[in-house]
Amino acid sequence: MPGIVEEKEPSARVGFTAPILASNILVDSELIEYGSDQRDMYRMGRKVELRRTFSLHSVIGFSMILNSSWIFTLVTGTYTLSNGGLAGTIWMFVITAVGMFTVMLSMAELASITPSSGAQYHWTSEYAPHRCHKFLSFTVGWLATLGWMAAMILVCYVCGQQVQSLIFLYHPTYIPAEWQSSMLTVGFAILAVAVNILLVRKLPLIEGAVFALYIAGFLFVLVVLWVMGERRTAAAVFTDFENDNGWPTMVLACLVNISSPVITLVGSDSSCHLSEEMRNAGWGVPRAMISTALLSYSLGLIMEITFLFNVGNIQAATNSPFGQSYVAVIYSATGSRPATAFCVAMITFLMCMCAVNQTTTASRQVYAFARDNGLPFSSWLCSIREGLDFPLNAVLATLILSLVVSLVTLSSNNVFNIINTLTLGGLTCSYLIALIVVLWRKISTPDKFPVGKFIMGRKVALLINMVAVSFLIIVVIFSNFPSEIHPSAYTMNWSTVAWACCALGFVLYYRFRARHTYTSPIERTRKHD
Repeated sequence: MPGIVEEKEPSARVGFTAPILASNILVDSELIEYGSDQRDMYRMGRKVELRRTFSLHSVIGFSMILNSSWIFTLVTGTYTLSNGGLAGTIWMFVITAVGMFTVMLSMAELASITPSSGAQYHWTSEYAPHRCHKFLSFTVGWLATLGWMAAMILVCYVCGQQVQSLIFLYHPTYIPAEWQSSMLTVGFAILAVAVNILLVRKLPLIEGAVFALYIAGFLFVLVVLWVMGERRTAAAVFTDFENDNGWPTMVLACLVNISSPVITLVGSDSSCHLSEEMRNAGWGVPRAMISTALLSYSLGLIMEITFLFNVGNIQAATNSPFGQSYVAVIYSATGSRPATAFCVAMITFLMCMCAVNQTTTASRQVYAFARDNGLPFSSWLCSIREGLDFPLNAVLATLILSLVVSLVTLSSNNVFNIINTLTLGGLTCSYLIALIVVLWRKISTPDKFPVGKFIMGRKVALLINMVAVSFLIIVVIFSNFPSEIHPSAYTMNWSTVAWACCALGFVLYYRFRARHTYTSPIERTRKHD
């Protein structure tokens, strides 16, 4: 693959006999397999606690299922049509894919240098100015942790919505209630956590089987819509822009809905959080990230085009009693309840596996941040119980938070938007701060920036970093806009308020506790050779 130093993945274990590398690093020969992994953990000053069970292919499958780009394309299908229309939706998807790919390239470079489960907050600590590295890395750690935890809850909530659509398909008098959505969210969260606990050592094998179903499901839905659906003209799909909400310009109308394609494509960096469970991570993680991004973005774009060609009456799909516009589109194309139910059931299962992988990623982020004392109850969250090779307590923490959020939002009519706000804001802001810090380091001391196994060239990498930062700034700004120019209390985007409350919480926690207990990763990191 261009840009990646070719290195064959080792097949034999590298022997390492020294039982102790440093006072705080105990090396278990059964947990470490590759010399490069051993060197990376030593340089990061980390104790080896997790078993490296994931290979390159299983991580790609894991990330593809976590992304579920073509599924999220269907789920968010008609959300953006009032701002930009059919053409605006497609072209914003393309622009977002290009922007997110520059972000993934930038993060792949960092992952090849420092393959840490902490990812963004670790890189921020390593490259930020000395006077502020501790607070910045703490901030990024909180943003990433909240983002991934919210993403897990979001996927469980969406799973519940699919179940409600299935019920309505056969019982048209069914009226879904918010408390039912909350209970379904809790149910799927419990299932995702149970799989992460009971089948943790089988996850790499499971990912391969589910990935095959993921591709088969994509092809099945694609064929159904193209063969059986009533299609629009290409001119209508690619050139029909609309501005139904009165924004001053068409460009602004399209930008307001940038959050939908971003939430569809975000998550290719999930590979980073498995860095300490992947064999030869410095070599494999960048490949997994780039492969996932290319595949996910391609599948998402193909499904987006397919869906918009077959959407039919936009108002009818948007206001569908099924609650999910894609269900109405598939039912209109097939005219069959069993066929539609099969598609929805398959998508629900794949979304459930997405929730499983979201739980894995969120728990690894919690584990990584807690071992640096960045969270309340850190000693409990980061502990690895004897006989286990995964952070059980961190996995349980994702379930506890899911229960709390589900109960808090029990009476809310805007649950999806609230959780979506926390997911999108947390992840994109964590990317943005980390890449700004890296960009500053490359410009201020270009000769001292280390080189990993993913090489784009100094000038090309700098240009890509600049594009990524610019794109993320646009995302952060416009994701806070409401969907219409004169919003009501219901249609108002409350993301600024939500994040102001979160920011106040973790700043106060830092001020009164974490600044005394939190250990920034750079404080234990050794210099690059």
